[in-house]
Amino acid sequence: MDGNGRWAAARDLPRTDGHTEGEENLARLVRIAVQRDISHLTVFGFSTENWRRPRPEVRHILGLHEKLFGRVAELNELDVRIQWIGRPFDSREARTPKYVQRAIRKAIADTAHNTGMTLTVAFDYGGRAELVQAVEEARRSPTGITPDSISEHLYLPDLPPVAVLVRTSGERRVSNFLLWQSAGAALHFTETPWPDFGAAELDAALALVPARSV
Repeated sequence: MDGNGRWAAARDLPRTDGHTEGEENLARLVRIAVQRDISHLTVFGFSTENWRRPRPEVRHILGLHEKLFGRVAELNELDVRIQWIGRPFDSREARTPKYVQRAIRKAIADTAHNTGMTLTVAFDYGGRAELVQAVEEARRSPTGITPDSISEHLYLPDLPPVAVLVRTSGERRVSNFLLWQSAGAALHFTETPWPDFGAAELDAALALVPARSV
């Protein structure tokens, strides 16, 4: 979800205002995705590299994610189940604060009964970190390191392969996001910053893949 800061700068607003608008746009886009009958929507909320951002900006983003995982009533209204993907809370490298952990666990529990779209939020997530852990665990498995054993030891083994990977705000490269799961995915690049990404842009991305792949 790139371009929050650039969206704010273009309006002479603080970067934090861009992140706030980006969080609100995610809520709008979830509703649009539900209308499009999308089965899985996975968003990159906060990467393992984002901890290097200025501390006030990080604190603001953490507060927004606590709010995001707190929108349980809205998710239940939409029949959306929420998931989280990232470094396990009990791992040595994990940096997710306890209050965000609590919000994540509560949101997962409170939406577990929903049967519509699955919204997966990547927080304290890095594709390389995920693959390192998966390979280490696969090495200890009876079959050793194979594509299947690596897949079985990803953070969310049941997460389906990515059908289309979207990069907003003029970014024309892949990032450290679902590297294993994105093999073979269609790529949609757009100049639109994330806070302005709406139905038309989503439809353009969906046009790249068979309707039932999303």
